[in-house]
Amino acid sequence: MIEPYSEKVHGEHDFEVLTSSREGLQRQIDHFGSQQRHDTDGYNIIPLGFCTYRNRSDDGRFTFNINKISDKAIVSKFYPVFRFKNANSTFMTEYLNSSARARKKLSVLAVGTSQVVLSFEALKSAKFDLPCKEEQDKIASLLECLNERVELQRSFVDALKKYKRGLQNRFFFKRSHLSPKASEIDSHDVEPLGSVVHINPKTGSLPEAFIYIDLECVESGVLNSKKLISRNSAPSRAQRLLEEGDLLYQMVRPYQKNNYYFQKGFEYPTVASTGYAQIRCSEMDTQFIYEQLSSDYFAREAMLRSTGTGYPAINADDLAEIPIWVPPLNQQEKIGAALSFLGEKIEVHQKLLSALCSVKSSLLQQLFI
Repeated sequence: MIEPYSEKVHGEHDFEVLTSSREGLQRQIDHFGSQQRHDTDGYNIIPLGFCTYRNRSDDGRFTFNINKISDKAIVSKFYPVFRFKNANSTFMTEYLNSSARARKKLSVLAVGTSQVVLSFEALKSAKFDLPCKEEQDKIASLLECLNERVELQRSFVDALKKYKRGLQNRFFFKRSHLSPKASEIDSHDVEPLGSVVHINPKTGSLPEAFIYIDLECVESGVLNSKKLISRNSAPSRAQRLLEEGDLLYQMVRPYQKNNYYFQKGFEYPTVASTGYAQIRCSEMDTQFIYEQLSSDYFAREAMLRSTGTGYPAINADDLAEIPIWVPPLNQQEKIGAALSFLGEKIEVHQKLLSALCSVKSSLLQQLFI
């Protein structure tokens, strides 16, 4: 059923590099966030409609993808390129990716210890019980419609995120870097963060029962309630007793921007890890400050002031020195509300995307028992 394709690229070329990931086949610049520099001599050419997979895995799972991106593309030497004969490519890739039986069989065929390898020859030797081509085509037609809907939703979410980042950069990056002599702003429009908010304000003693927010509890600015530690199980080093309206800024690896706007909603008092800086806004609009702390500009400034290699971190004194834009309060409220509205819209459509992915996953489980 498998027909290999062995054309390679040598020397100078105008092919774009693709990466086969569990999220699909992606342009390498999109997957890594930047252009990667490496020698592409001998890379495999993957024509439009052909399939590939990364033949190395840390957990024994392999993901198969179809090139639907570009008719001039290449992939790593470790990505075999092939197409299916007398079988529907969409059906086959979904089957190999979603069927528990297929995944188990492929993991058995893979060899190695810490990192296992599924060779192309081993893949070709695998045997599966499959429906006829006509039935494959019908199933693939349904899956392609669902995939298209998922990708449209994902593209819309990405566009909303990009639009919000653009607004944040326009508001915060340019203004925070302007000279006080610039005609657009007055000298008091840019201030060190520590001069307009309270960082790690003094709090009372810890109560006997409380909710504990560790660094692992916040993901992309959203609190994962399943990872919360309740009552007396928090480590003794936890010292940040939160009040409603406090902000948490992640001090370790600040580029992750896992900041959290604390709004009271727990039965017990809430304590945060010292891995966060606790920020209290008394005379500033809290939402405005939260949006500024979540911007690319602030993450870059925090990283420039961080120390360490594997887990770079910024201390409270350096955090307090980062310049931020401080417009009048009424302007802060308008900007904070606008960015908050976009954030809520992103959250709504992100949930819809997750729901669509769940529908697809459930359907695949029923199809490929």
